Parts: sequence; C-alpha cells; structure tokens
Amino acid sequence: MITVAPRADPKVISASALELARKVLAIEADAITALIPRLDQRFLDAVGLILGCRGRVVVSGIGKSGHIARKIASTLASTGTPAFFVHAADAAHGDLGVIARDDVMLALSYSGESDELLTIVPLIKRQGAKLIAITGGADSALAREADVHLDARVAQEACPLNLAPTASTTAALALGDALAIALLDARGFGADDFARSHPGGALGRKLLTHVSDVMRAGNEIPNVPDTVLFSEALLEMSKKGMGMTAILDRHGRVAGIFTDGDLRRTLERVTDIRTLRIADVMTRNPHTVLPGKLAAEAVELMERHKVNQLLVVTESGDLVGALNMHDLFRAKVI
Repeated sequence: MITVAPRADPKVISASALELARKVLAIEADAITALIPRLDQRFLDAVGLILGCRGRVVVSGIGKSGHIARKIASTLASTGTPAFFVHAADAAHGDLGVIARDDVMLALSYSGESDELLTIVPLIKRQGAKLIAITGGADSALAREADVHLDARVAQEACPLNLAPTASTTAALALGDALAIALLDARGFGADDFARSHPGGALGRKLLTHVSDVMRAGNEIPNVPDTVLFSEALLEMSKKGMGMTAILDRHGRVAGIFTDGDLRRTLERVTDIRTLRIADVMTRNPHTVLPGKLAAEAVELMERHKVNQLLVVTESGDLVGALNMHDLFRAKVI
C-alpha cells in the first residue's frame, strides 16, 4: 500500500524556507569574513610563488572542491595568470604529464586528506613543481607537504546537517578570487589586457570599441559654417539625419552645435526665422569627445550631461566625427 505524505501548508514552507535561506547566507558571509585576519605572509608567499612561476598554474581538486578549482583556474587565466584545471583523479591516471618543472600546482581539498591529491603530490615534488594548498586543516597531510598553505577553514557548513560542502566551498572560492586579484594588481593587468582575453560578446565590445570605430566621418558629419542662415542649418540636419549639426568657425573648428532640442526652443521664442542666423541660436561650447576615447566613455559622457549626440574633435578642436546614441546601440556598446 502506497501512503501519500500530507501536503504541507505553503505559508509554513515559505516562512521556514526564508528563515533557513537567510541563515545560509549569514553563515557563508561569516565564513568569508573570517578569512580576512588570516591573510598573512603565507598569502604573500603564494602570490610571490606564482609571480615567479615561469610555467603555468595547474589548479586541481576533486568533488565539490574540483568544481571550485575549475572556476579559480578560469578566473586566474582571465586576469593575466596562465592557468588551467586538471581533475585530481585524471591526474593520477595520465594527465599528470601536463605538469612541468616550471609550473605551480594549486590544490584544493577541505579535509586536506583527499587520496587522489595525495597520490600525485610525490610526483609533483619529483617534477620540481611547487605546491600551494588551500585546505581547512593546517595539520592535514596536504597542508604539511605544500610549499605554501592557505587556511580556508570554516566554523561550520551552511548545511543544517553540517555535512554538504557549502560555507567551505564559498570560502575557498573567495580565497581563490583574492589570490587572482592580488596577482592581477601585481602584474599591472589593465582593462585593455582584460578585453583581449574577453573578445567575445558585450564585454569585449565595451572594452575594445573606441569612438573612432563607431563615429560617423567625412561627408556623413552634419556641419555648416557659423555664417549660414537658420534655414540652411535645418536642411543640413534633415539631410544627414543625426538630429543635429555642428557649427564651424572660419578656421573649420567647432564653434557650436544645433540640435533638435535647440530647434524646439528656438521656435518657441522666435517668431520670424527668415533672416535668423544659426550662430545666434546655436549652443556654444558643446560637449565633445576625442576619437581615441573608449566608446564606453562616450556613453558615460552622454548620460552625465543628458545629451544624445557628441561631436568628435581632435586636441586642437578640429571636427573629425560625430555620433549619437543610435550609433552606440547599433555597435552594441549599450
């Protein structure tokens, strides 16, 4: 006979689930905070060991620690430290051949007693590679054999049974991130370097696209001399379709800008526009950007000043381009 468990009250479930979820987050936050006072000379030694490495960082672990190790390897690789992940079990069955004398192995095991890792430690030592261990036990076998040991112990797991790796994996991941960012800073790894390792998708576009890549140039730039009539400027705006036109002085440098917003304001206060000169109603000292600036900087400038168009000028004020929000949308910068 099959018995069906009574259906629990959804309100009771919701209350208990929220209480437990908040407790999990609090325990894991405490686990990370507890790492801070433990960052000492050993952490600096680990950074120095990796900086001095002429090979690569081989990150390894098994089980949940293996998943964390894989993420740490990815973070290291994307922030300027050549690194890759090797599963501890695979390393013991042939993949250890990828580790060379000039490499550093970063091994993760909360107990510090994982058989798969301990099996390959003597072989790593024989190769001459260095070993950094992240464990929860300073007296563990893995910690004792390591050239540098980083202490990632936690007071308790977030699991109510204190069994499932939760707070311990969070702490190990945070410690790996701290190591990666310390190395990033020590290497002087900048935004352009980061972009080169993230060329795909929106991230690469934001970091690598410059104003010169998206601006309109040559005959596509709406512009008129500051001596023309208002009506001629309107024709130029309509022809080029950017919702504005640049106004140039007799030297060909930017004297002002006239936008759709300026047009509305002009028509509200001027009744006779037949003899009106554009220089009388243009906006002087418009916001401009250099062609070598990142497109993301142009977006920030537009948002900060609440404008939809920018003129692109050289250091001396010569007009070389123009762009608007639509150009940035098309380039998928925003």
